[in-house]
Amino acid sequence: MKKPVMTTGRLTAVALLTIGWTVALAQAQRGAPAPRAPVTPAASAYTGPRTPDRKPDLNGIWQVLGTAHWNLEAHSAIEGVPAGLSLVEGGSIPYQPWALAKRNENFKNRLMADPLRKCYMPGVPRATYLPFPFEITQTPKHIGIAYEFAHATRTIFMDGTPHLEDLDFWMGDGRGRWDGDTLVVDTVSLGDQTWFDQAGNFHSDTLRVVERFSPMDPSHINYEVTFEDSKVFTHPWKMGMIIYRRLEKNLELLDYECAEHVYLKLFKKPV
Repeated sequence: MKKPVMTTGRLTAVALLTIGWTVALAQAQRGAPAPRAPVTPAASAYTGPRTPDRKPDLNGIWQVLGTAHWNLEAHSAIEGVPAGLSLVEGGSIPYQPWALAKRNENFKNRLMADPLRKCYMPGVPRATYLPFPFEITQTPKHIGIAYEFAHATRTIFMDGTPHLEDLDFWMGDGRGRWDGDTLVVDTVSLGDQTWFDQAGNFHSDTLRVVERFSPMDPSHINYEVTFEDSKVFTHPWKMGMIIYRRLEKNLELLDYECAEHVYLKLFKKPV
């Protein structure tokens, strides 16, 4: 990245910003209100490879590194679970009172009640931040995502076709579009059988998930998710994390076969 250069009769953005803050500070010290900074459209910061249709090239194998799989909210370490900070904007998921009680009940029963223990598909967005890699295959009209966990897959339609109605899919019905260099995916029809994490955070069958995949450089994607579910939450909420490109030589997705009987044997309560 080149450093900004000051030329005669022309100020760089850095210089303008510095002058603006200086003026604002002087006015504030005199008791005058500070002027608002002008709103200017942000230029794309992405400088990585692009596809033939000039979209950011997301093809490849990716993985999230973090604790979202265990709990989206802040939590202490317990056996088998690393401590983690909250990934939720504002800190806590805005549950309705009855739903918070249900989430707490789910947490108590998580070793058996987590849908993943029954080898169900992980749902959206949980599939993204499981501790397994996933592979993106990108075309102008469709984007496919294959997950290592239990052979889960998604097809995101980029051709402008509308959502299907009155159907439920474990991985939802995803429709995508490009907002500049950000891939926006709107997913509905997710049913009510999946959790967001191992801590029992859940949703109803009216859940709508909007994901924003914003590439930061060739190896990092800023991943932001907005959740809407009027049956469970008091208002829409957001979370975010970073997705990392896996760069190992000869990397490929391997098989992770989920076996429900193993979980039942491990966590079955003695009679």
